[in-house]
Amino acid sequence: MRTRVLGRTDVRVTELAYGAAGIGNLYRPVPDEEAAAAIDAAWDAGIRTFDTAPHYGLGLSERRLGAALRDRPRDTYTVSTKVGRLLVPADGDGDDLAHGFAVPANLRRVWDFSADGVRRSLEASLDRLGLDRVDIVLLHDPDDHAEQALDEAYPALEQLRAEGVVGAIGVGMNQSELPARFLRETDIDVVLLAGRYTLLEQEGLAALLPEAAARGRSVLIGGVFNSGLLTDPKPGATYDYAPVPEPVLERALRLKAVTERHGVPLRAAALRFPLGHPAVASVLTGARSPDEVHDTVEQFRRPVPAALWDDLSAEGLLTTEAPVPVEEKEPS
Repeated sequence: MRTRVLGRTDVRVTELAYGAAGIGNLYRPVPDEEAAAAIDAAWDAGIRTFDTAPHYGLGLSERRLGAALRDRPRDTYTVSTKVGRLLVPADGDGDDLAHGFAVPANLRRVWDFSADGVRRSLEASLDRLGLDRVDIVLLHDPDDHAEQALDEAYPALEQLRAEGVVGAIGVGMNQSELPARFLRETDIDVVLLAGRYTLLEQEGLAALLPEAAARGRSVLIGGVFNSGLLTDPKPGATYDYAPVPEPVLERALRLKAVTERHGVPLRAAALRFPLGHPAVASVLTGARSPDEVHDTVEQFRRPVPAALWDDLSAEGLLTTEAPVPVEEKEPS
């Protein structure tokens, strides 16, 4: 699988990356064996970039990912994790489904974008992963903590990068305005943008992606299916983690009609689309099982004809400012 370099760093990412939120028991339990098999399937398919966070299953995602990668040569893969939420012991019973994860609520999240919080969070992540280093560290969802993240957390990450503790630093969010500010005001290497640069909506094209391209920085794209809507658009489907509004569903169904007219599943076009932008280095998707991994890889590798993108633009479903992928044969 082809790789791309993140910004001005030496960190490389595969064009398709594995998002490990699902193996943190997102919405439902995933057995340990199935989680390990999913990561093995991703590895066998050539995926070498893996993204996780303390938030995902109160550390379960990091523990499972670390266990699955532990016996593989460390210089052959790239790991990304996040800071901003510390996990501390909790006294309550019950589960964490209020935050989306089917795990015991024996820990709780505490927002902390202080310099000390960044270092403590990273140290705890390394312990859960069982690794001596990670390649990418991202400030995770600092929406309501922008000033502290800029004034305290970012300088701490910058120092960790200067010390060689991490290879690349950045911010991960599901909005584009604040990450664009980070690109303007700091020296981050990468933005993980979730759900805001997809076939369905191209909000990130307004400021974030041009800013990244102009500064030689990279963007990782998550949420390409918009919370699952673009995998199978139908009434009752999920969009932005809530039931899909009727106008959004109608647009998704129109997208599906165009892609299928060209013999291309909607999810295949959704996976390929973001990589047309020169600032985008990788598309990140989650999978809970080997079957899900195999399907994602198959769709990602499916050729998408140029005429499909042309028709989407002609029908007003894709802004004409959005650069589209040029199909290249992947080296065998």
